[in-house]
Amino acid sequence: MIELKEGDKAPSFSGVNQDGKTLKLSDFKGKRLILYFYPKDNTPGCTAESCNLNENYDELTKHGFEVLGVSPDEAGKHQKFIAKYNLSFNLIADTEKEILQAYGAWGEKKLYGKVYDGVLRTTFIISPDGVIEKIFKKVKTKDHTNQILTELGIDF
Repeated sequence: MIELKEGDKAPSFSGVNQDGKTLKLSDFKGKRLILYFYPKDNTPGCTAESCNLNENYDELTKHGFEVLGVSPDEAGKHQKFIAKYNLSFNLIADTEKEILQAYGAWGEKKLYGKVYDGVLRTTFIISPDGVIEKIFKKVKTKDHTNQILTELGIDF
């Protein structure tokens, strides 16, 4: 498994969003990107995280951030998730798990004593020039915006 560190160049990626449009890391050049990896649309933790980022989207964009979510769900599921919660940002359908693997967000998990491969909930803050500024491996799903801004020393 890939282990990225703060200060590393962010791996380039290309993925399809909820509308079938291809998005690439280079599309966000010049902006700070909150790239968050989450397991599944419409589950409690993933909904809390996505809604928290969405509720604070104006504040985030005011500070120069763009938000992009990635999960292995298909584009159609992302469309429904976005519509249900009126999300203001794109979600990438990484059904082949290529972006997840490139960022080390796919790996071994344990639940009730069972070991399996799955999405490791992780958020990367990528600088305008494509360098990883911060990595969150212990995401506070209900307070993720505050967690991000506090860690980066930005008043919220």
